[in-house]
Amino acid sequence: MLQLIEGLPENVVGIRAVQQVTKDDYEKIVFPALESVHKKFGKMNLLMVLETSVANYTPGAWVDDLKAGLKYFSNWHKIAIVSDQKMVQVITDAVSVVMPGECKGFSLAELPTAQLWVAA
Repeated sequence: MLQLIEGLPENVVGIRAVQQVTKDDYEKIVFPALESVHKKFGKMNLLMVLETSVANYTPGAWVDDLKAGLKYFSNWHKIAIVSDQKMVQVITDAVSVVMPGECKGFSLAELPTAQLWVAA
């Protein structure tokens, strides 16, 4: 399940992933939030907090995650992925090389730091 994270600056989309994540979560939560920030600001910041394993993403969720990334590819400013899954942090930092914006991985304990970084 994906949930919006409240209390972030207007130009930051905050998403928390818990339990199983489905295509429906992306269509009801992620896409509307991204579109709203895109229309308002052009450049977008994303804070994604993974409190579930990436193994809990359904195939449809993975496809929609890729769609979101590609649709707004040139509009990303900062993406902070917060997870205690080390491979997620490593991949996030590696993707930063090909993304037009900045991508950075953080541990769950570093969530306050990630929030400050993505909002700057």
